[in-house]
Amino acid sequence: MDAVNTVAEERPIDRWFASYSGDHRNATNQSIHVIAVPAILWSVIALLWCIPVPITWFTAGLWAALAMFAAWMFYYRASRALGLGMLAVFVAMSWLTRWLSLRYGLQTLLYAAIAVFVVAWIAQFIGHKIEGRKPSFFTDLTYLLIGPAWVLSKLYRKLGWKY
Repeated sequence: MDAVNTVAEERPIDRWFASYSGDHRNATNQSIHVIAVPAILWSVIALLWCIPVPITWFTAGLWAALAMFAAWMFYYRASRALGLGMLAVFVAMSWLTRWLSLRYGLQTLLYAAIAVFVVAWIAQFIGHKIEGRKPSFFTDLTYLLIGPAWVLSKLYRKLGWKY
């Protein structure tokens, strides 16, 4: 009876993480993901940052901001603690991206984002080759959103924080 109640009380984010963790059991693959997933997240933010904005009074980053807000809503609904953590991640990545774009220009930012994106995805696929399992997003594209939260949840567990 207790096992039934525990399953009933389990949150959707816990089920997502349990499924995602099942595809990421190998320690090497996990280590690759801890580095590559945030790199991919930043590269997507930077790529969106580089999309021209048709409104002359608005600065670059509108598309990235909209995407981050939509993703943040997903995270916050799944877990307030993870949502707040992902908000901090998005703010930090936005500041970094803005600084890079102002310091080196949008063209350099674009090239850097493409390079990071490609290298990080290659690393991901190498990790999954080592793991012997296909990436979770082949099953459901929602796992593209779960990956960053899963990495953050690993940090939360190390710090003893609940999510």
